[in-house]
Amino acid sequence: MQYIEHRDKGEVEIQGVPDFDLVRIFECGQCFRWDAAPNGDYTGVAMGRAARLRKSGESVFISGTLAEFESVWREYFDLDRDYAAIRGSLGVDDFMRQACDFGAGIRILRQDKWEALCSFIISQCNNIPRIKQIVGKFCELYGEPFEFEGGIRHTFPSPERIAGLTLEDLAPIKCGYRAGYIIGAAKAVVDGTLDLEALSRISPENARSELKKLYGVGDKVADCAVLFGLHMLDAFPQDVWIKRAVAEIYGKGFDPGIFSPHAGIAQQYIFYYTRSMARDV
Repeated sequence: MQYIEHRDKGEVEIQGVPDFDLVRIFECGQCFRWDAAPNGDYTGVAMGRAARLRKSGESVFISGTLAEFESVWREYFDLDRDYAAIRGSLGVDDFMRQACDFGAGIRILRQDKWEALCSFIISQCNNIPRIKQIVGKFCELYGEPFEFEGGIRHTFPSPERIAGLTLEDLAPIKCGYRAGYIIGAAKAVVDGTLDLEALSRISPENARSELKKLYGVGDKVADCAVLFGLHMLDAFPQDVWIKRAVAEIYGKGFDPGIFSPHAGIAQQYIFYYTRSMARDV
């Protein structure tokens, strides 16, 4: 793996990372603030920063300096983890070998803990385009604006900003009943009832239990927050796609433990594979 700064173009070239597919990373349901351009580039905001990524040959190019890449994006894209080796360990049967091969290139992003929790609260009973629309409006109204490549982007709203809002304040983002859940979660973070940093240091099971104490947070949202926000890779969120797949392939009594300690990565391969196959039918 090699990182080369091209100062004349304002980019860092990432070489030698085999599992780094932009479409699969950004379209596998784990994040909602990255958008594709017609030419295949992706631009988005994460960790209070904006970036543009493009693929050329075997390299991925990301806008910014090498210092910014090392301080933000290297960890965000989990670039020091060997996903090829993990895929090999998850191929426990024909179905999983197919799912792993199809999803090769997915990496679990190291997202901001609050943003992941809030985004997956919004995700309840929603499809991905609708989630992205709500999250985008939410950031536009209550995030901090900043300039990027000649346009204005917005950070994800802080819990401190959201804790002081009312249901009426959130009406413009059209998130329905989820508005109360968002405000409640923000207040819990601000008053210390919920310490997301502390949760990242306990077991996934205990973190899940603590998250479920929040009003409006059930199994699926808690598991998504554990996997995508706390980056506990053994969490196994189950939405309708996952439930259908494991019921058809593994039947009753399915135990995600067969994929331990990377059940969360297995879940992403299954989700991306089954959802993509259904679209192609």
